[in-house]
Amino acid sequence: MAEGFLRVLTYNVHQQRDDRAALAEIVRGVAADVVIVQEGPRRFNWRHRSANLARSFGAVLAVGGLPSLGNLILTDMRVHVHRTWTSQFPLTPGRHMRGAAFAECSIGRRRFTIAGTHLSLDAAERATQAESLKKQLSAAEAPVVLGADVNETSGGAAWRTIGDGLTDAAVWADATDRCTFPLHGDGPQGRIDALFVDPRVEVVRYDVVDTPLARRASDHFPVVADLVIPE
Repeated sequence: MAEGFLRVLTYNVHQQRDDRAALAEIVRGVAADVVIVQEGPRRFNWRHRSANLARSFGAVLAVGGLPSLGNLILTDMRVHVHRTWTSQFPLTPGRHMRGAAFAECSIGRRRFTIAGTHLSLDAAERATQAESLKKQLSAAEAPVVLGADVNETSGGAAWRTIGDGLTDAAVWADATDRCTFPLHGDGPQGRIDALFVDPRVEVVRYDVVDTPLARRASDHFPVVADLVIPE
């Protein structure tokens, strides 16, 4: 394993509405150092439920839940978490409140910032959220790794805002045709789930986990990338 190696998984778990055993098996099989979750617990008993979800994945909860509106960051024991914080985007009356989770971490002496978010279904609101998120990411001193359910494909304004100055791991891998959503109905038709990384971070592998088990676990495919964090 290369020094500074980090495996990151981003996954919309559909509020655990599907096959929970399959969900846990998928995540444990990937063996990621960091798991970025969208649609995790965000309401009643969210602390206990978030911890249980992390435990089922073989990970520990770093940050998330209600304060970040269901975005979670989970880690394994290789990752040292130094600082965590959350944010909530302004609420548009009648719409679903959204937010983001952040963790400043290290492996050995190599520092990085993990972020996770799930943007709005409404295009105008989504664009505003992306601008807010981008300002927060720009303030991070350590290289950023962002896992996001953008709720639009790469041609959208929010996607372009978030991705500006970052590496889209799927573009690096020439895998932009690997769709991630929706798994129900006729099957995946778009790539709305992504991993964006600071250009100082080396991407060495990218994959969309498309298996029969994954089709039972959620309405999204998980996205995984192997990275090397710089010194």
